[in-house]
Amino acid sequence: MFSNAVKLFSINRFDIKVDPSWLIIAALVTWSLSQQYFPDTVPGASGVGYVGMALVAMLGLFASLLLHELAHSVVARRLGVPIKSITLFLFGGVAELQTEPASARIEFWIALAGPVMSLALALGFWALASGASPVPAVGAVLSYLALINLVLGVFNMVPAFPLDGGRVLRAYLWHRTGDVLAATRVAARSGTVVAYVLMALGVAALFQGALLAGVWQVMIGGFVLIAARASYAAQLAHRTFDGRAVKTLMTRDPITVGPEVTLADFVNQIMLHHNVGFVPVVEDTVLLGHMDQSILSGIDREYWTSTRVGDVFVGLDHSAMVHPDTPVEDLLDTIRQTGRRKFLVVADHELRGVISLSDLTRILNQDTFSGTPPRRTTNP
Repeated sequence: MFSNAVKLFSINRFDIKVDPSWLIIAALVTWSLSQQYFPDTVPGASGVGYVGMALVAMLGLFASLLLHELAHSVVARRLGVPIKSITLFLFGGVAELQTEPASARIEFWIALAGPVMSLALALGFWALASGASPVPAVGAVLSYLALINLVLGVFNMVPAFPLDGGRVLRAYLWHRTGDVLAATRVAARSGTVVAYVLMALGVAALFQGALLAGVWQVMIGGFVLIAARASYAAQLAHRTFDGRAVKTLMTRDPITVGPEVTLADFVNQIMLHHNVGFVPVVEDTVLLGHMDQSILSGIDREYWTSTRVGDVFVGLDHSAMVHPDTPVEDLLDTIRQTGRRKFLVVADHELRGVISLSDLTRILNQDTFSGTPPRRTTNP
């Protein structure tokens, strides 16, 4: 999910990672606390003192977010949902579930664990702050951490998928209807509404001169909007492709090209005539590799009549090949991880077909608008 995330350490077999985007929020928090919050809260301290307080508070925020996600992760693992890593990024943190919860009950308890942890931390920091009153700097840092955990716990319980509250809403609807896809759709719509409200409030704040707060609200709203839509799309893809193999969706007997064909003929007689952009290269039934538009873009048109496919095609590359029995969901994972969109379907060194992301998207759209009732699942 976060290809640039850096692993810091491991806790109880959970890899703790930080995405570079976390540096943005860390810098913003440290700057705003040292320049405004702590000077207003603890007047009379030195600039170095304010920076020190801000750094400690920022690290406390880091630890609080980590504990929030660890709560999700520990509960998920105890309920049979594997989690390998936790990543902190610009908008907070995420525990990366390797599979979706198998039931509404499991979804409910996993979702609830994070906010409960944040509220418990808020109560704990408030109690410590109350006892640290003789030391204003310590009390101010603890009070800030109590407040930020309270905000984190309450905000995450907003019924807006994929926030924790949205997942609780999905669990409730899933339990009532037995239909996880319909529950995800309703929860995602709730997330969309909340996202637009956040962005509208952000724009209003911008017009009132609150630049930082306005930009932040717009960014959070945009993140919730994108995540809500992506979560529903992922659930729809799971419903559509669950149990299906590549061979059931691939294009069989695809258009091929021989290595002796010139690029000009390849473009005019194959790509344009058949409206294809990814073509296997075959000679005497032997698969050699493939041609696509990206290869042509690197060659001047004036050379197309004198250059043959055999001079420039991409040879056999295991990253561009997939077995017919590969589950479609595994192929989607490969697409997400590599960014590759088109594949040769190969078995026993023979070309069986081709499959692309656009093929999967088309099938997904057909399923969405076909009116086919979603498959129902039962809760234990």
